[in-house]
Amino acid sequence: MLYEGALQSHPNHALTPFGIETKSADADPAASHTPSKRARRYRPRRTVSDRVREALLLLAEGRADLLTHEEKAWNSITFSGTRHEVMLDFNGAESVAAGEDFIANLPEHEFRIPGQLVADATIGEVDHRFGADERMVVTAVLLLLEEA
Repeated sequence: MLYEGALQSHPNHALTPFGIETKSADADPAASHTPSKRARRYRPRRTVSDRVREALLLLAEGRADLLTHEEKAWNSITFSGTRHEVMLDFNGAESVAAGEDFIANLPEHEFRIPGQLVADATIGEVDHRFGADERMVVTAVLLLLEEA
């Protein structure tokens, strides 16, 4: 096709293997990568789960690694909310000491999670291994209520 060569030489046009013409929405492909004054950067919205993880890791003084986070919705006649079960890994003697502080402080900690009230914060399980590679895995359980 004579027309095929002309389209392929233009940067905004292409032919598919079936001879169907496609056109780019941008006149200049490089222009799509330059931010304009009016363009906003996409910033993902932080979820309640993100905020719970962040609050727990701050309480752990940044000395823990997140292993798992499970969230389950629940409701009753008067309340609705979520139950979060978070497993944190404290590796090394200094981290384990921070983990012990985490266990002691969790039940009385004042959480600030917008739109949520932390009704209960408990330790579900602790696996503490002593020795040269001291390690402690802590499972924290939080019950959140949606604020009306």
